Amino acid sequence: MQTIAELGEFGLIEVFTRDLGLDAAVSVGPGDDAAVFLVNGSAVCSTDLLVEGVHFRTDWSGGADVGRKCVAVNVADLEAMGATPVSLVVALGAPASTPLTWVRQFMTGMREEAQTAGVTIVGGDTTAAERITVCVTVVGQTEGRAPVLRSGARPGQVVAMVGRLGWAAAGLAVLKRGFRSPRAVVEAQRTPQVPYRQGRRAAEAGATAMCDVSDGLVGDLTHLANASGVVIDVDTSRLVVAEPLTVVAQATGSDPLSFVLTGGEDHALVACFEPGFVPDDWHVIGRVLPAQDDGRPAVLVDGEQFSGPGGYDHFA
Repeated sequence: MQTIAELGEFGLIEVFTRDLGLDAAVSVGPGDDAAVFLVNGSAVCSTDLLVEGVHFRTDWSGGADVGRKCVAVNVADLEAMGATPVSLVVALGAPASTPLTWVRQFMTGMREEAQTAGVTIVGGDTTAAERITVCVTVVGQTEGRAPVLRSGARPGQVVAMVGRLGWAAAGLAVLKRGFRSPRAVVEAQRTPQVPYRQGRRAAEAGATAMCDVSDGLVGDLTHLANASGVVIDVDTSRLVVAEPLTVVAQATGSDPLSFVLTGGEDHALVACFEPGFVPDDWHVIGRVLPAQDDGRPAVLVDGEQFSGPGGYDHFA
């Protein structure tokens, strides 16, 4: 099996750049020292780093899964700002012994997810590394809209979401036990299903605060509550606990609702709206209240202080 060491750096770059389709906004793509492209309105930029053994495992995920995931988690951040993705660059570090087939699969996955997300790959970099490490930076545009921040939630509003919650966490629980089913949750852990274009719909509908759920619903709503100085109360009767989550919970002796409340990596979107202005496909899961008597923001679950984990922390 040919490795990337046998192919060489410039051969590897050729694998990455071959047959890349460029959007009309891109005037200079791969091959020069930097890419050149137009944006409509203000530029919006985000970056994410994915490290083997931390964000993915090669015995759990194939190259295409990792390629799709690194695009999805980045574009989700732009969706959470109400922005339109335009272009992305990718840097790949990998051991010299990495099979070339893995790299080809990785790039295929990236291209497929980029097409789904509506973003163009315009360049990147490669280097040797002790373990596979991927850094993607994505740039988008506001198209005349104001970016939706985390700090705009107001008492009296409703909290709504779009996408899936708990699926990736259930998949992780399955994989940790050495199983590969239910297949739907395992695939959700390998590659998140981002609700593409829903961030812009939310912005156009008047969302005043928004974020993607990467570290768990309670944890990410806590970011919104803290930034806005409010209390957010989640109504669990409005949360969807899908059948595969219940199956995993029964098999692992856990509460399926915990997957929904604290599981990350699904990259659903949550946002705050004035009542009556929630877009189609979004559904209300809670409300925004004034800060507590002592002035502290908080996230409540069914009116009570949440006692479970507050969200994923890489350094905890």
